[in-house]
Amino acid sequence: MNPDLILPSHSEIIKDPQHQLLKYKDKLKQTELLYLRGYDVSNAAPFQDKVSKPTSIPNIASVTPHIFKFKRENFYPNFGLILSKSGKALVVDCGLLSESLLDSAFDGLKAQYGLQKIDAVVITHMHGDHFLEVPYLKEKYGAHIWGLDNMASVCERPEEFDYAAPIQAYGKKGVERIKFDRLFRDGEQFTWEEYRFRVDWMPGQTEFALCLNGIIDGKKIAFTGDNIFGDPDNPNHNGHEALVARNSAILENGYIYAGEYLKKLDPDIIIGGHSFVMGSPKGLIRRYRDWAYKMRDAFKSLSSDEDYKYWFDPFWVRAEPYRIQLKQRSHRSMTLNVKNFLNSQSIVKICPRVPNGLNVEPKTIKLTIPKHSSKTTSLMISADDSTTGINIITFDITRDDKRYGELFDCIVEVVR
Repeated sequence: MNPDLILPSHSEIIKDPQHQLLKYKDKLKQTELLYLRGYDVSNAAPFQDKVSKPTSIPNIASVTPHIFKFKRENFYPNFGLILSKSGKALVVDCGLLSESLLDSAFDGLKAQYGLQKIDAVVITHMHGDHFLEVPYLKEKYGAHIWGLDNMASVCERPEEFDYAAPIQAYGKKGVERIKFDRLFRDGEQFTWEEYRFRVDWMPGQTEFALCLNGIIDGKKIAFTGDNIFGDPDNPNHNGHEALVARNSAILENGYIYAGEYLKKLDPDIIIGGHSFVMGSPKGLIRRYRDWAYKMRDAFKSLSSDEDYKYWFDPFWVRAEPYRIQLKQRSHRSMTLNVKNFLNSQSIVKICPRVPNGLNVEPKTIKLTIPKHSSKTTSLMISADDSTTGINIITFDITRDDKRYGELFDCIVEVVR
């Protein structure tokens, strides 16, 4: 169009717009190159990795003498197994495979390697495809379920949140949640059989994730879930995977954190999700870390003078629970979590917008939030007898005297 002026609704008149539009186009191109992974993990290395070796058990490969995984062409379940000298096993993730295939693998490991018992399964993160078969492991094999403490609520009550890839999204009949038997704190160490492990918070793809690491067969092994994928030998692979805002994964508490963490950990072998194994990953970790900082800079370049996180994070005001069921003529409390990303205190005013038949108290909420912190506040929701069914409550946001509108919501189902 080659305009002489651009007149935006919410900012100053743009003079010399052709120059600014070309700069904006270049920024978008750079962001796209960083945002897309740019390579197919199925071609990243032959059949998931160059490390594991076939065993006499169909579909089972040996990563080291005491670590096993599934491996065949175009087959990407979530499964790793650590075998102790006594025959006890620790499983890491279990999903995207049939129960019959799982039973067959265990039968083979019993016959060929002396497997005696599945002690526990460690879940690397909150996405349902990593623990679809965990209830089956618990029911049939008596396995305990272990995870990180910050994963408990989103795995045990996934319907109360609005995050991506919860367990019920995968449609496995009768599997809608899990209950942990043991929860670790960030940095907690534990001994299992002859091995010493450490469980660390390792966000990246999602905030609710861990890294299980320890020395096995003389190698420092890190189980990292879906945080990093790629061929360490390919300089064009930078390791990142599935940057999705609705996973709650701002970069400072996501991929940047993960890159710094892995650099410090310096593992010999990374065992990622979907049976993906990365040997000698130092160079891949360096590229992964560098990418994370470049991605943040690209987001900043497309944002205004505010912190980019306000543009990227869909949860800087978050209702918990996100979905509630309420009977007519009853009430229930809800918590609002509000973040301040700025380097100064922020004043946030929240006005719930409520459909007919529902009521929210208080009508207006005003919070003063210190820099780089968050606050919570409580609401009381009630329903009269004039409404039933699904209702949306929205939250109209004004931050530091600037109104942003109805950016956030929650769902209320009213039943008789």
